[in-house]
Amino acid sequence: MTRFRFSPLPRALAFALLAGSLTVHAAETPVKGGTLIYLEQQAHTNLYPPAGGFYPNGGILNQITDKLTWQNPETLQVEPWIAESWSSNADKTEYTFKIRPGVTFSDGTVLDANAVAKNFDTYGLGNKAQRLPVSEVINNYDHSEVIDPLTVKFYFKKPSPGFLQGTATIGSGLVSLSTLARNFDQLGDARHIIGSGPFVVSDEKLGREVDLTARKDYHWGPKNGRHQGPASLDGIKIIVTPEDSVRIGALLAGQADIIRQAQAYDEKQAKDQNFPIYAAPTRGVNDSISFRPDNPLVSDIRVRQALLHATNAKQVVDTLFSPNYPQAKSVIAASAAGFVDLSDKLKFDPEQAKKLLDEAGWKADASGIRAREGKPLALTVYESLPQPQNKEVLQLIAQQWRQVGVALTVKAGDAGSKTLDNLDPLKTPLTVSEVGRADPDVVKSQFYPANRDALLQKGGSSDKVQQFRDDKLNALLLAISAEVDPAKRLQLTGDAQRYLLDNAYVIPIFEEPQVFAGAPWLKGVRFEAVGRPAFYGAWLEKH
Repeated sequence: MTRFRFSPLPRALAFALLAGSLTVHAAETPVKGGTLIYLEQQAHTNLYPPAGGFYPNGGILNQITDKLTWQNPETLQVEPWIAESWSSNADKTEYTFKIRPGVTFSDGTVLDANAVAKNFDTYGLGNKAQRLPVSEVINNYDHSEVIDPLTVKFYFKKPSPGFLQGTATIGSGLVSLSTLARNFDQLGDARHIIGSGPFVVSDEKLGREVDLTARKDYHWGPKNGRHQGPASLDGIKIIVTPEDSVRIGALLAGQADIIRQAQAYDEKQAKDQNFPIYAAPTRGVNDSISFRPDNPLVSDIRVRQALLHATNAKQVVDTLFSPNYPQAKSVIAASAAGFVDLSDKLKFDPEQAKKLLDEAGWKADASGIRAREGKPLALTVYESLPQPQNKEVLQLIAQQWRQVGVALTVKAGDAGSKTLDNLDPLKTPLTVSEVGRADPDVVKSQFYPANRDALLQKGGSSDKVQQFRDDKLNALLLAISAEVDPAKRLQLTGDAQRYLLDNAYVIPIFEEPQVFAGAPWLKGVRFEAVGRPAFYGAWLEKH
């Protein structure tokens, strides 16, 4: 921990807290100055805003970019930010935004209608020459039109009711024209991301640290935000600290101000020492296991149904997690738009699982593992490093499945072969899936072939020759993304959840929050609607 540089006050304050001799009272007004020490579990990968769904990426982008709109995390209403106002036509194929005057990117260039148009033309259409992919939060995009220097209009090929909320997401962070001119590979360097946000990247040690410095001229935060004007902090130092015990230990010792991925088993000791836990909901597709039906071992619906009923999600939650991780009741979280309680379809029933496997022709042999035509029912899954305690989750599920005669091997999440193997259904019949977004389009993001393609459908993300494709599912997902009537859109979202479970394409386990632990002297930290931290209004009571 010697690489950290800290002033003595936070550490002294922490030790007083550890001794139980000091109660910290919130300052009535924010304290100016100080550098926030933020320990992140993983290094960021790529900071092209549509890649911001990966939480280490989004944690940086949320400090250095602004969005057209702001989704209030309490009400989930979309409110003004860089856009002062907006309107749309009745069928949601045209949207017009009035841009706030006086906004600049950190390189001094103007954030005007032309810059906004270039951003969304890139996010909505992609740029093949520069390998910039289409954003998963923008559907049916056609083109932009600059009406005047502060007015931009967007046109869509089909209705796009999720677009307004999409302008508030991390994937729609606004960047300068110079950033958009770079190719995808260059955007792994944080210094190449020029945003209009309250902080700018001042230094980076690739894979280890990112330093952010506050912009002194920043005065265009979300219109209804509690904080206005420049950030109170002087800066933020993001330090990649993979070891869970090191992150929590540094926080409790006063060597850090906030950490991401505070594990459930560390929550109690933090709370006992007055270090608050922030469990921000992600309001999207639950932490789940998704099947790849092209793999012959799981192509039979009876096998997938058997594994769904062989999974004891309650045991997983009770054994490994805290109340901040509710057991899943459907494909999406209970706080997600369009949630339908489908607990009755998710019952743990090992006898039913055995019956279904018998019917599918899988018979137990002397080893206890079922086989058919001499082939064992032995499956493989890769651990997902971003998901909390995922190795332990999968190992517990492997024990549960073994009780019904199915072998599950859990492979390391940092294996060199993981990326390619995960795109080959013959090598990986299962994958861990989860995505946060406070809009019904989140279901399409996870399962549609042109988006995250969790089921690896024909015509999707894999370059392998797929056979499996579910046109009924895909039609449902497209309908969600184009339905203008809010009630019908929510109904379609419910239909998609039922369909995914009736076909046992996915086994939901728990609702995944983003869990942070903070120091008692850190005040004013906020989280956007799906759990990424916003340090714009934060301050250090002692620094």
